[in-house]
Amino acid sequence: MNVRHSRKVRELANSQKIRQFIDELGRACTGPGCVYLVGGTTAVLNGWRDTTVDVDLKLDPEPEGVFQAIALLKDRLDINVELASPDAFVPPIPNWRDRSPFIVRVGQVDFRHYDLYTQAFAKIERGHQRDIADVQAMIEKGFIDIRLLEQYIRAILPKLERYPHLDEASLREKLETFLDSTKGTE
Repeated sequence: MNVRHSRKVRELANSQKIRQFIDELGRACTGPGCVYLVGGTTAVLNGWRDTTVDVDLKLDPEPEGVFQAIALLKDRLDINVELASPDAFVPPIPNWRDRSPFIVRVGQVDFRHYDLYTQAFAKIERGHQRDIADVQAMIEKGFIDIRLLEQYIRAILPKLERYPHLDEASLREKLETFLDSTKGTE
């Protein structure tokens, strides 16, 4: 059965819209929590992309009132917002919270970028051209170290039990292909 998401066509989110979303979301929440920004949102805020289709995020712990605020803000700001996180697709690299860069605290809510190493792992696994370009930008801009990335991914590959859709051999091949493509650019 094919499932199609019905999503209203909205504007792309640029840095200004994302920052406005962060500010208004933090002020609208009525309790403490943490919002981890992911994917294109991280790319836009860190300057290696100008826009993103979705403001992707993970809530952990979920701030009170966050879903009501998201429902209002996505329409008012005319942006797509999705609950999407690398750990839904690949195992998170241990201690990911400790490596999640702090952005800002608004009200009782902390905003962070989800661990860039786990984001890079998920992007390598997915393997789209834009994903690979994002990982290369993370390396070039000094957000991640390629040797650490390789070390983290190799350590986690044998631990895929909770991710039955992933194949260790296929992931190793994607990692090798990516590493080969970065040789000489370090």
